[in-house]
Amino acid sequence: MAGKHGKKKNSNGKAAGTAKKANGETSKSNGVADNHDGEPLQQKKELPIKSTVTKVTTKTTYVTNESKGDGVIHLSDIVFYAFVLVALFSFMLTAYAIRLQAILEYGPVIHEFDPYFNYRATEYLYYNGWEKFCKWFDYQSWYPLGRPVGTTIYPGMQVTAVFIKKYIIGDSPASMSLNDVCCYIPAWFGVIASVLTGMIAYECSLECNTNTTIIGVIWNIISQVIQVLGNKNSHDSNEKKKPKVETDKEAATRKWKSAVLCGVFATGIMAIVPAHLMRSVGGGYDNESVAISAMMLTFYFWVRSLRSGDNYSYLYGILTATAYFYMVATWGGYVFVLNMIGLHAALLVALGRFSTKVYLSYSIFYLLGTALAIQVPVVGLTPLKSLEQLGCLAIFVGYQLLFISEQLIRKQKLSMANAWKLRLRMFAIAALIAVIAITCVLPSSYFGPISSRVRGLFVKHTKTGNPLVDSVAEHQPAQKNAYYQYMHQLCTFGPMGFMIVLGYFGDSPSFLNAFAMTAFSSV
Repeated sequence: MAGKHGKKKNSNGKAAGTAKKANGETSKSNGVADNHDGEPLQQKKELPIKSTVTKVTTKTTYVTNESKGDGVIHLSDIVFYAFVLVALFSFMLTAYAIRLQAILEYGPVIHEFDPYFNYRATEYLYYNGWEKFCKWFDYQSWYPLGRPVGTTIYPGMQVTAVFIKKYIIGDSPASMSLNDVCCYIPAWFGVIASVLTGMIAYECSLECNTNTTIIGVIWNIISQVIQVLGNKNSHDSNEKKKPKVETDKEAATRKWKSAVLCGVFATGIMAIVPAHLMRSVGGGYDNESVAISAMMLTFYFWVRSLRSGDNYSYLYGILTATAYFYMVATWGGYVFVLNMIGLHAALLVALGRFSTKVYLSYSIFYLLGTALAIQVPVVGLTPLKSLEQLGCLAIFVGYQLLFISEQLIRKQKLSMANAWKLRLRMFAIAALIAVIAITCVLPSSYFGPISSRVRGLFVKHTKTGNPLVDSVAEHQPAQKNAYYQYMHQLCTFGPMGFMIVLGYFGDSPSFLNAFAMTAFSSV
């Protein structure tokens, strides 16, 4: 027994001697000796040191694993990206192949009357230049009266075709002729429009843009009404809450991949939907073949300018205005684009989603877009005179009043009730000034009437007085069966998507709801 105790003392002595050389080894050897000797006091002193070492080791291991995970490319990611690329390329190829059927069967031939006139105008622009084109009087159109082409058409498509021919394809004899370029433009822009539609779906499906639900928006409005009735002092309750950002990287990645898939399949649907196909068939060189792409580009930049979490996204309002200018120069349907964006801007205010970003996005778009639109000869000052477009001007003025009132509310720190009193006072004064101004200007016939095209949509089974308008089916109200004929299965899946968007709501997704309500309002 004495020998055994002596050995233990020697081992403890060796451990003590080793402790003078290295503190780390001291803790370990003493811990082992304490366990054998059963000395509780010595074990109690060493536990904190042992626990600390364990924590440091665990922390170091966690950081190492995290750093390794950042550089690892998983097989599932490779499969996902490969699937996205293959699916997107397949949809684009399908969209292009379908639209080339007419050219493959009949050759590069311009179809129908309007496309052939557009080709003649493009040919004149190509050989004579822009200045002569603007002054061109075509004696072969509207015979025997003739037509001043430069001031009566939307020249965006002609300018696009000439630009592609001169600066992309080239003027060499071996290159495509101007006729071939005009025949292929509908197919090219049909693919572009399909991709842009997918980009809109992607933007509206991002996690940062879908941070609430329609129920949460309605509840926010109700709570504000309760605060006004209760006269509670909450001057900053109107400030927009910052969207919740997903901290889990894996969950955020899954949601981002879901948004990408939404964009890819939206591209595929737009590629084959009959309503788009009939406007982008090869050889159908009409304004809509290019204008649909311009429309989708304008809408994409608009929803992009509203992205949550990006403090400078309102700068995309400049690109929205530029795309809108291209839309104005291409097709008379620009009125729908303008009113669609204006309606969405008004809807955001009604839903309590007004913010500095929304204000800047719409203000930049309207100011710059209108300034560019009036440069198109056929448009002129119509955006400031036409009753169809003055609603967006009223929304723009309302945005300025609302922004000024919000600044005053924050500066003076008004209660909710007093804030609403200030807003109502400002809008009442503005409305009074507007009524006086309209009363003074109205006798001078400054405001133009509603166009016969729009009038024909709301006056069913009634002639508008314009034979050209009355003879075209697209100027008449659509029949209910036409929606299924042109939209096909989207009539079934559209309402389902509408309800899904309400569950993933936000500034950008609400544009899809506004668009759907406008498109299907007559069903």
